[in-house]
Parts: sequence; C-alpha cells; structure tokens
Amino acid sequence: MNFDDLKNEWNADGAEETNISEDMLKIKQAHTPIDIIRRKMKHEFNYQIVALVLMAGIPYFFNFSTNMKMVYMVFYAVTCGFTAYYFFKFYRFYKNSCDMSRDSRKSILWFFYEMKLNIELYKSLTYIIAFIGLAFFAVYLFVEKASIFTKIMAKLSTTYLILNCFISILIIGAITELWAWYYYGKHLKRVKKVVDELDFEN
Repeated sequence: MNFDDLKNEWNADGAEETNISEDMLKIKQAHTPIDIIRRKMKHEFNYQIVALVLMAGIPYFFNFSTNMKMVYMVFYAVTCGFTAYYFFKFYRFYKNSCDMSRDSRKSILWFFYEMKLNIELYKSLTYIIAFIGLAFFAVYLFVEKASIFTKIMAKLSTTYLILNCFISILIIGAITELWAWYYYGKHLKRVKKVVDELDFEN
C-alpha cells in the first residue's frame, strides 16, 4: 500500500467520525425539547391532581341539594375513572422515557411517535371531561332550576339550540387543539425537525 492510499483511508475515516459527531450533536439537540416535554408532563400531573381534589368540593361550595350531590358524585366518579386511565398511560410513558438511551436515534423516534399518541389521548380526555361537564350542567338546570329551564326552552327555537350546541363543540375543540399544541405540540415539532434531519442524512 502506497502513501496515497494511506492518505485516502485516513481522510475517509476522518469524514466518518465527523458524520458521527454531527449526528450525535443533533441527537443531543433533540433532548432539549424532550426534557421540556417531560417537565411539563410532571407539572400537569400535579395540576390535574389538585384540580380533581378541588372538584370534589364543588357540591359543598355551591350548596347542592342532597339529590344533586348524588348526581354530581356519579359524574365525578366517571370523570375520575377516565382521568385515572389517562394518568396510568401517561405515567407509564413518562417512566419509560426516563430509561431511554441518551445516544440512540431509535429512542428519539420512539419518544416522538409515543408522544404523538399520548397527545391524541390527552385531547380525547379533554373532550370527554368537557362533555361530562356540559352534561352535568344540563342535568343541574333540568333538576335544580326546572322552572327557569322550562322558560328558557320555551323561548328558544330548536334551530337556535342546535346551532349553540354546534358552536360550543367547535369552541371546545379549538381550545383543546390550541392548548395541546401550545403545551406539547410546539416542542414535539422541534423533535420532529431533528428526526427529519437525521432521516435525510441517513
């Protein structure tokens, strides 16, 4: 082997090391938004626990009747059931993301796709809780404020009620989508950018 061959091999090895270091740099960049997402998940878990505890006191704070307290507790139990399932799924994902390899492209891909699924679950839970809340409010008006509810229903047309329901659903949907994007989506987008760059280079 002559000197030129040795020089070419040396240059080839140097180029390969440069590519590896660039990939490693991008993987490290991906961990910044991942850490932000994980921190937000931890905070939100605490916020939701506090919210559930406060919700348990609503019937006493608003002085519901005995029957209405029973109705409220049924709705509250259903809400807690859905939330517990969500907490279990989110907590398991959170714990698994603690153990993922810090230098693996596959682990970043795993985090990206799992987090996307968890965001969809998060949005679904938000819709469910919102509609449970609306259903309870309708029952409360029908049971506790029957006279007022009857007067309101007599003055409103069916078209107006349907239109209001449709607009309410759109508002709930828009708020849910915007909140999910603001709280998690924009950081996950940064992870996706790194994943796309790694895929493009490989």
